[in-house]
Amino acid sequence: MTDQALRRADQLLSELIELVETARTVPMSASCVVPREHVLDLLDELREVMPPEMDEARRLIAQRDSLLRNADESAADTRARSQAEAETILADAQHHAQELRHSAEARAHEIVESGRAEHGQLVSASGVHRAANESAAQQRAEAEHYDAQVRGEADRYALALRADAEGYVDRTLADLVAILHRATAAAEQGRQALARRRGDADS
Repeated sequence: MTDQALRRADQLLSELIELVETARTVPMSASCVVPREHVLDLLDELREVMPPEMDEARRLIAQRDSLLRNADESAADTRARSQAEAETILADAQHHAQELRHSAEARAHEIVESGRAEHGQLVSASGVHRAANESAAQQRAEAEHYDAQVRGEADRYALALRADAEGYVDRTLADLVAILHRATAAAEQGRQALARRRGDADS
């Protein structure tokens, strides 16, 4: 804010104060009557000489709710996407595990049927059943292990995406706080400078 602007702001404030102090009082009341158009003109001119940081602070305050709402919506979208991706990965893993189980059961059935067909060439039918059951059990165990492994990876992926979304919200809010602090500090400096000018003028 230039010296000329400060002097003009101080002059306008002095005129407003004098206008109120010398205004005609309303009988039986502590109120007074002031010329509306004159007061509005003085206020408009005062607004024009105020530092630009005041407009920036007002603009930031007006945008605060919009920024917070956008950050919340972005975080919600990210959470929804991470949840959808995790569910898709889990569904694929479950489908693949189901296919592995079906394949294991079909293979076990084939072994049993083959053992029955070649019963005369085998030492005993119990050995065929045991081998088939062991093979089926092994394939089922592998399918369940794969299912558990993919499920764990999907959960970790979803947690990482949620953490990223929450970090984005936190950084956005921190940036907003920093901008508001700077705007407030600039406005306070302008106000203090104006007060010093008025003090110098009064002395």
